[in-house]
This record gives sequence, C-alpha cells and structure tokens, in this order.
Amino acid sequence: MSKTRVINIVCTECKPEDAEQFNKWYNEVHIPMLMKYKGIKKVTRYTSIQNEGKPRYLAIYEFDKKEDMDNMQSTQAFKDAIEEMNETWKGNMPDIKWVVAGEPIKVFE
Repeated sequence: MSKTRVINIVCTECKPEDAEQFNKWYNEVHIPMLMKYKGIKKVTRYTSIQNEGKPRYLAIYEFDKKEDMDNMQSTQAFKDAIEEMNETWKGNMPDIKWVVAGEPIKVFE
C-alpha cells in the first residue's frame, strides 16, 4: 500500500497558443524550483480529458503532513518559484482556476 499523504491540487488554464510553452515551463522550471522544498514529496500533473468548461491542467502536490504543506509558502524555494513565474509570464499569466487542499479520511484499495 502506498503512503497516504496530504495533497494540494492546483487547476490552471492557459491560452491554447501558450500550451506548449506553458507545459515545458511547468515541467522543466516551475516544478523543479518548488521541489527544492523538501516538504514536497511528489508532484503529478494531469491534463483534462473532459475539457468542456473545466480547467485543462491539474497538478497534485503531495506532502507527508499538513505542516509541510502549510509551511511551503514561507520557504525561499516557493518565493523564488513565484518570483520566477511572475517574471516569465508577466502580462500573460496562466489562469489559476482553483486550488484545494485535502487530507485523507480513508484509503480504499
């Protein structure tokens, strides 16, 4: 059985013409910068297969405990990643549609 973790889900959308650049940046720059924070244990990205009216991209960030997730925004890794994101996407920022965090209730396998 895999370890049950606290998750933070971020759903984003970008202009279709920015999709290639957005995904390359998210995978090769943004996630590696955030992963410098040792509290993040795993990040999985998804693309929506039911796109109608829903955000196209979904990232699930996994943490061993809630405190690790709560502390992330105060870390230098997070601050650097946000600063870099603002610089890269100035004036053309992908749209963060929603963010939600959750902790496990029960695991079914």
